[in-house]
Amino acid sequence: MPEREGRNAADVLVKTLLEWDVDTVFGLPGDGINGLVEALRTHQHRIRFIQARHEQAAAFMACAHAKWTGRLGVCLATTGPGGINLLNGLYDARFDRAPVLAITGLPYHDLARTDTQQDVDHTRLFQDVAEVSIAIHGAQHMKGSVSLACRTALARRGVAHVAVPVDVQEETLAEDEPSPRHRVEPSATLAAATLVPDEGAITEAARILNGGARVAILAGQGAWHAADVLLRTSELLAAPIAKALLGKDVLPDVHPSVSGGVGYLGARPSQQAFAACDTLLIVGSGFPYTEYYPAPGQARVVQIDHDAARISLRYPVDVAIVGDARASLERLNAALTPRTDNAFLQQVRRWKEQWLAALAAGARRPGEPMKPQRVVYELDRCLADDAIVATDCGHNTGLAAQYLQVRGTQRFGVSGTLASMGGGLPYAIA
Repeated sequence: MPEREGRNAADVLVKTLLEWDVDTVFGLPGDGINGLVEALRTHQHRIRFIQARHEQAAAFMACAHAKWTGRLGVCLATTGPGGINLLNGLYDARFDRAPVLAITGLPYHDLARTDTQQDVDHTRLFQDVAEVSIAIHGAQHMKGSVSLACRTALARRGVAHVAVPVDVQEETLAEDEPSPRHRVEPSATLAAATLVPDEGAITEAARILNGGARVAILAGQGAWHAADVLLRTSELLAAPIAKALLGKDVLPDVHPSVSGGVGYLGARPSQQAFAACDTLLIVGSGFPYTEYYPAPGQARVVQIDHDAARISLRYPVDVAIVGDARASLERLNAALTPRTDNAFLQQVRRWKEQWLAALAAGARRPGEPMKPQRVVYELDRCLADDAIVATDCGHNTGLAAQYLQVRGTQRFGVSGTLASMGGGLPYAIA
C-alpha cells in the first residue's frame, strides 16, 4: 500500500534512489531544489552529494560514473537554466549509451507555464535527450515515477528525467491522498536481458566467416564484457581486432592480435587491415565514421548487436546476430572452423610494428617547443597497469587514442559520439 504519513516527496525520492543502488549524486544546489538538497543532506550517511561548479560538469560526471561502474549515474540541477545546463552532458550519455537519471526542479506547481521566474518546462525540453521525462505531480506520485525512470535508464542504457516542482518537494505523503487506483508501489527489480541469438543466424555467420580469406574484427564498447571470448574468435579466425574509440579499453592495445584504434584517431595498421580484408565481423560497435570502413562492396559483413535497430546502421550487413555479445560469440565460436593460415594476421602484426616505431620516432623528434606527442608518449610509459585515463576532446584526444597503449586493467573514458569539450575533468572526478 502507498505510505500516507511522515516523509515528504524529497525523502521518498532519495529513499527510492537508495533502493536502486545509487550511492552518489552529482549536482549544483539552487533555490528550485532546496527540498531535494535537504533530503540528500539528511541521508548523507548513505548517499554522497558531489557538488560540481557547473551543471554541465555534473551531467558529465554522472555519465562517466555510469561508464566506469556500469551502474546508474545521477545528476541534479535547479529550475530553469540549471536544468538547461545539464543537456550537453546528458547528450553525451545518450549517444554513448550510458544509463543516467537527471533530476531537476520546476517552479511552484500552480505557477507553471505562466512565465514566472525560471519557468522552463524541463519535461518538454528533455524529450529529445531522454527515454522518459516525467513531471512529478505530488508526493504519492514520486516513488512510482522515479522507479520507472531508474528502470528505463538502466534497461535502455540511456537518459531518464524527472522534474519536481519546488513546493511538491516538501509535500508530505499525508498531504497527498493517493487515488483509488494507486494501491501498490513498484519494487526496485530489474532483470538482465540476455538476448539469446538465433541459431540460424549463427550458422550462416559461421559459414561466411569460415569462408573469408582475410577476416578483420571491429570491436566497440558493447564487447567490453566479452573480451575473452572475442579473443577466442580472433584466434579461431586468425583475425586482427581493431577497436572503435569507445572500445579502446575492451582489450589491451599491447595484445599481438589487436591492431589498435580505427578512424582518423586510430592506428594505421587497423586501416590497412580494413583496406585489405574481404570479411568483417562487427561486435558491439556503432562506430560512426563510415569512410573508414572497407570500401563499399569490398567485404562481406557479420554484425553482432543487442539492439536490432542498430544493425546495418553504418555498413551493409550480410548476416545480423541480435543478442548479447558474450552469448553470441560463445555460440559463434562453437561453429567456427579453426584457421590454419594466419598470413593476414601476421601481415597486420608487421604493420603494427612499423606503426609503433613511427609513433615513437615522431614523439622523439628534437626541437623546441617540445612536440605534444612526447608528453603523451612518456606519460604512457609511466601509467600503472590499473590506471583510469580520462581525456577531453580536441587534438589531445587523438594523441591519447594513438599514444596511450592500453594494458593490464586500464580504463579509458572520453565523450565519444558527442565529442564534446569540457568532459575530461568531470570524467576524472567521477
